[in-house]
Amino acid sequence: MKGQDLINSVIPDEIMIKAFNYLDGQKMDRDSCALVCQRWYQLERASRHTIRIGASDGSDECIGLLVQLFTDLRFVYMDERLSVSAQPPSSSHLGFRLKSSRATATGSSSSRRGVKRNYSMGKYRIEEDELEMTTLSDLGLNVLGKGCPRLEKLSLVWCSAVTSLGLVSVAKCCKSLKALDLQGCYIGDQGLEAVGEYCKQFEDLNLRFCEGMTDRDDALQAVGGLCLSLKTLTLCSFQKFTDRSLVAIGNGCKALNVLSLSDCYYLNDQSLVAIAIGCSELTQLEVNGCHNIHTAGIEAIGQSCWRLTELVLKYCQNIGDSALFEVGKGCQQLKALHLVDCSSISDAAICNIAKGCRHLKKLHVRRCYKVGDEGIIAVGSNCRHLHDLSLRFCDRIGDDALISIGQGCPSLWRLNVSGCHRVGDIGVTAISKGCPLLTHLDISVCQNVGDMGLAALGEGCSHLKEIVMSHCRKITDIGVGYLVKYCTKLEACHMVYCQFITAAGVATVISSCLNIKKVLVEKWKVTPRTRRRAASVLTELCLEA
Repeated sequence: MKGQDLINSVIPDEIMIKAFNYLDGQKMDRDSCALVCQRWYQLERASRHTIRIGASDGSDECIGLLVQLFTDLRFVYMDERLSVSAQPPSSSHLGFRLKSSRATATGSSSSRRGVKRNYSMGKYRIEEDELEMTTLSDLGLNVLGKGCPRLEKLSLVWCSAVTSLGLVSVAKCCKSLKALDLQGCYIGDQGLEAVGEYCKQFEDLNLRFCEGMTDRDDALQAVGGLCLSLKTLTLCSFQKFTDRSLVAIGNGCKALNVLSLSDCYYLNDQSLVAIAIGCSELTQLEVNGCHNIHTAGIEAIGQSCWRLTELVLKYCQNIGDSALFEVGKGCQQLKALHLVDCSSISDAAICNIAKGCRHLKKLHVRRCYKVGDEGIIAVGSNCRHLHDLSLRFCDRIGDDALISIGQGCPSLWRLNVSGCHRVGDIGVTAISKGCPLLTHLDISVCQNVGDMGLAALGEGCSHLKEIVMSHCRKITDIGVGYLVKYCTKLEACHMVYCQFITAAGVATVISSCLNIKKVLVEKWKVTPRTRRRAASVLTELCLEA
């Protein structure tokens, strides 16, 4: 009835909190609920588990107010790559207003240089001297740890002012911590040791670009020896790490599922052998630019990690065919394989993968110059469930490979053959006949693809949403017309440096494709009428005619 509260008088707090929990992570919706009434405001703040903080909200002062306002935080994400917003961040982003927010918004000298401030937050009384408002320090981490004892996930991306001291505080207070992202932080070994010592439920560790880490102390050794639940580990640009650390992970973390190694120059095959022997539950492995890892390391993975579903090898020039022979024999559940600049991998390796891993759904091969038609023909003959195939700049691949894919992979919906100079109309036509579900196609720099191929695509691939055909010098307005006549769902079309596509062809795409969202083309090919009609979807390059 009018004038009566039919919600608050009937629904108990427990039901309201459960309803709010369904909105966890949806900041705008939760903020709207908090504005309904005082009761909703209090319940929503007391039950919010997730919060994301940019540089404009990441000062020690803001953290102190945050833990007072939201008393049950479990997931905290901080990213200091985000610039200070033009509006007062404390009121618009977090639901409260700082007295100093006006200074932050206007960029006054006091907020930029740092001033001495004295403020109280419950039992905490903090003095800050020469500390910028937009910087998170160990002081803020200490307050966060004490205020959020049930914290489960903490992400500190490029928080350059925090050190091991702050991480030790968090580890001691937040013993339920399960995930930690320290990308770009200069955290030393002592902080990671504390995580290993206090956080026994730890599962996920991201150490990308953490230059302060070494294996001289017992950093990763503590994680390997004490965090037995660790499932995900990411190491990037660790030039001070040797096999000692990864061997400790292999010996202790039997539940490890995901391992990513990028630019770790001093790791060699001994590391992967230890992982293979100790972590048989491994499902995803990435080795990127680790030049001292050779064939033997990947062979060990293939022999022991039979649950592997995704393998990424980038810039691994010392890994040969026999590594993938073992993967093909032992990892029959493999669903995704990425090979980038692996110059020693040839058709023989791809054939073994195709015959052994028949559930393969994604195959990405880039600049592997020994891979040609033979390997991809084997994929088409054996991997019927393939839906994503990328063969960028593999110049030994031609029409025969695409004929096999068209005949054997009816579920294919994404194909990229950019830079494959031997691919022509015959191969594209085979794809159009055998892969009717195709939605994304990149044939850029395929000099032998012309109007016949585009006409076949139009007739056979009516679900096509994106086509990239830049630098295809045989395609004309006629082929474009055939394509868009049937591909009415087209949303994106790239056609730069197609010398026989004129302003008329561009206008045809704009007028025929009602769902078009992006057209990339030279500026001189866009007429004033086309620009008036579809300026919002045009991305024009200032290239000479």
